[in-house]
Order: sequence, then C-alpha cells, then structure tokens
Amino acid sequence: MRSATISRTTAETEISASLTLDGSGRYDIQTGVGFFDHMLDQLARHSLIDMEVRCKGDLHIDDHHTVEDCGIAIGQALSEALGDKRGIRRYGSCLLPMDETLVRCALDLSGRPFLVWNLNLPSGKIGTFDTELVREFFQALATHGGITLHIDLLHGFNSHHIAEAAFKAVARALREAVEPDPRKGDDIPSTKGML
Repeated sequence: MRSATISRTTAETEISASLTLDGSGRYDIQTGVGFFDHMLDQLARHSLIDMEVRCKGDLHIDDHHTVEDCGIAIGQALSEALGDKRGIRRYGSCLLPMDETLVRCALDLSGRPFLVWNLNLPSGKIGTFDTELVREFFQALATHGGITLHIDLLHGFNSHHIAEAAFKAVARALREAVEPDPRKGDDIPSTKGML
C-alpha cells in the first residue's frame, strides 16, 4: 500500500499528515482554519487520496504558519508515499470549471520542485482567510513534494470559486499523475532511470 505519515513539530506548528494514494478520497482534516479545511477536503476528495491532517498552529498570530506548514507536511507525505515512483503515470493535468471560473493545472512528479503561479485572487480575504495563503500552500506542496506545478486562472472573478477550483484542479491532476500506468509495469517513468 502506497501510504505515509509525516509528523512535524516546530515552535509555530505541530502537524501530523497521513496519506494513502490508493484510496477513495476519504478525509479527516482539522487545522483550526475553516476555509483551509474545506480546501483540503476538496484536495482529498477529488484526488482520491485518503488524507488525515491534524494541526495545532499559532493561530493567535495568523493562519500563515498553519497553512504553509501543512503544505510542507502533505508534500513530504506525498513524496514518501510515492517512493521511487515506479509504474506511475507521472504527469497530470486538469481544466476545471466552477461556475464563472476556469482553472488549468498541469503537473509533473519530477522530483524537481517548481511553481508557476498565474492565479489572481481579486479579494484579499475569503471570510477571515487571507487569499495570499493559497499560493503559500501550493508553493510548500510543490517544494516538499518534488512537483513541477503550473496553475493558471483562465476566467473568474469570485475569489472563493477561484481558490476552490485551484484545489480541485490540482487534485484531479494529482489523481492522474499518481495512478499506476498499466502499460508501464514496474518501470520508472524517466529515461534517466530515476526521478
């Protein structure tokens, strides 16, 4: 079973993140940040990656450390669960519509982290959630998951829809990329022989 659990404790956060790649999209998320929990629910549900996340963060300061550090822990768990990446599809993409919003995601589980971010969130807040933290999460996920990640907003004006479409698009692209490729068998999907 391709799964991993990461525990991470700093002076700012205490996190446990467990992932099972061959899941059904079950989730149990408790970070103390309501909107962020909702986004991680979407990430699990639409990627079909079972996910349990617990975080106690310094929310009396703000949500930044909680969101970023969850991205770090989830990225690390994803990388560990993938192992040497034998037999996976490696690449994934999604064009995700949500009402007036259209978000494109393309990713490569290359081991070479890079984030290309073309996603403008028009408002500074969604409820009490700072919208700039959406990018912070994906930056941490890409860096610590070893993902080349491109996220582009093609249409949209509602910040909630844009953020949610981004999480869902990444989820669907991840679902595709982590799936076993029936034509690959046990091969590593690279001419280098490793990722």
